[in-house]
Amino acid sequence: MTIIKLDAIDSTNDYLKQLSKEKVLENYTVVMANEQTGGKGQMGAKWHSEHGKNLLMSVLIKDLPLDLISVFDLNAAVAVAAINTLSMSCYPKGKIKWPNDIMAENKKVGGILVENSFKPNGTFNAVIGFGLNLNQTNFENLPNASSIISITGKELAMEAMAKLYVEMLQQLMLQPESTIGLWSTYNNLLYKRAKAVDFEDINGNRFMAIVKKVTTDGKLALLQNDDKIHHYEVKEIKMLF
Repeated sequence: MTIIKLDAIDSTNDYLKQLSKEKVLENYTVVMANEQTGGKGQMGAKWHSEHGKNLLMSVLIKDLPLDLISVFDLNAAVAVAAINTLSMSCYPKGKIKWPNDIMAENKKVGGILVENSFKPNGTFNAVIGFGLNLNQTNFENLPNASSIISITGKELAMEAMAKLYVEMLQQLMLQPESTIGLWSTYNNLLYKRAKAVDFEDINGNRFMAIVKKVTTDGKLALLQNDDKIHHYEVKEIKMLF
């Protein structure tokens, strides 16, 4: 496993994407940084982190066959790998908040951003950005955020966690044909599953619904007041804490 360590960069995802255009990189090449000045999350959200306190990494996966694994399967795998990383290191009760936030004790401790590039031969490359709050304790003005040290009292090394995450991810990617089991695992780890939760749609309308599951095409299935299951794309609604 090749690990490229940086002190500060605008975005590990952007750096790795550009580097992969300039030269041939080993599969599962990792870029780590002590600080990101322009870290990104889902739907353009910013990712803020204290210098040297947290895991800020991106990993390149090359030549994924679209006939065996979809982009939605990949999204599920990277999230499950994050939960498995927590379970193997320090915290066995992590949850996935759709689409790819990592939760512990009802607080956000991590997030994932997957950026794909498609090839004419039916394969695609993916750059997976993974941020995990490890050793930061100050979350002023971020009431929904926390860290592993705040929850468990355990200080963790960034590089060891990066290696463990890649190991967990590789294990899942070695079995692309078993996507049914992958999605079953993902939904068993789904935050607030089978519970009534407040949501807000793109027009600012709020409603309550019961979280059922995430479908294999990445949609959130909700049981609403009309006793029907409705399906939503990532940009259509957001879950309210």
